[in-house]
Amino acid sequence: MKIKLGIIGIGNMGTVHSKNIFEGKCPEVELCAVCDLKDEKVEWIKNEHPEVAIFKDAEEMMDSGLIDSILIAVPHYDHPKYAIMAMEKGLHTMVEKPAGVYTKQVKEMNEIVDKCNVKFALMMNQRTNCIYRKMREIVKSGELGAIKRTSWIVTDWYRPQAYYDSGDWRATWTGEGGGVLLNQCPHNLDLWQWICGMPKKIHAKMHFGKWHNIEVEDDVTAYCEYENGATGTFITSTGDAPGTNRFEILLEGGKLLAEEGKLHLWKNQISEPEFSRTNEVAFAAPPMDYILVETDGKNEQHVGVLNAFAGAILRNEPLVADGREGINGLTISNAMHLSGFLGKEIDLDTFDDDMFYEELKKRIATSRRKENVKEARVDMGDSFR
Repeated sequence: MKIKLGIIGIGNMGTVHSKNIFEGKCPEVELCAVCDLKDEKVEWIKNEHPEVAIFKDAEEMMDSGLIDSILIAVPHYDHPKYAIMAMEKGLHTMVEKPAGVYTKQVKEMNEIVDKCNVKFALMMNQRTNCIYRKMREIVKSGELGAIKRTSWIVTDWYRPQAYYDSGDWRATWTGEGGGVLLNQCPHNLDLWQWICGMPKKIHAKMHFGKWHNIEVEDDVTAYCEYENGATGTFITSTGDAPGTNRFEILLEGGKLLAEEGKLHLWKNQISEPEFSRTNEVAFAAPPMDYILVETDGKNEQHVGVLNAFAGAILRNEPLVADGREGINGLTISNAMHLSGFLGKEIDLDTFDDDMFYEELKKRIATSRRKENVKEARVDMGDSFR
């Protein structure tokens, strides 16, 4: 058996998913239909795979009876809109990252899921990476005790000005709803909370158009606090060359470091709290062992997520990422933005969805990208194509 999939949006990612299916990498997925407004986007499918139905209207594709599942790969603002539409029509639904642009919108989407009795997945393909899966396994096992500090420097997202100049929608509040946090970092923010848990407070320093001629953020430094008193930092930019990707977690029993495709572990022979309490030598430190951690080496990325989606539909197997979990990384992203907008610390337990939504609308109203943009966009009431 195979699921009968339709894809909305044959841009960069829609094309990647289509080719993975056509190349036989997803044996339980049949691509039955695609939808895009632009003829040139689907021309290659029309020529090479005439068996695939082509639509220009997403709802028409959903109502065609040709598909039982859908993958949404359209601009960020449209993710919840089409997900809600698809789920209410009884289609199993997968959404590309991010889940949406603002939490108010995504919470409305999540409320629909349980009412519709469908599978809802998010394309968080970095969760398939063996390094991050192993980090999560070690942290969640408790063998190293509680987290004391987290630190992720992820500045290997370098983009030249030509990247931003390649489309008038890029790096605008109207087109994307944000910069490096919403475009490049959803995977990192998802992994950060998936492995370490959700922070409770965030204070971010955000620079808008620091390294490029753009209106959204391209340089962010954020500080956070966790429920147990642990602290964390998250630093990202699209202006660093060369950049860094270094994810470090300090725990009571040692330290984990993910960098350059390897997972390093320094394991204390005695936990730090116990050592500090019992040691009597002024400049001593806990003795430790270094381990280059072995993993299973698997990193199935987009193919793995799509295959798991099919398995969930056909056999009720686990998803890589339940779509409802997309609210977590987005809440962190929105909190960082709101902190940057207002210049103050944000409490995630009492995060004000409406306040963020209003602040975002202010920036949309003054966005550089105004040509060919409907007024309805300011109140989020129409498709953000």
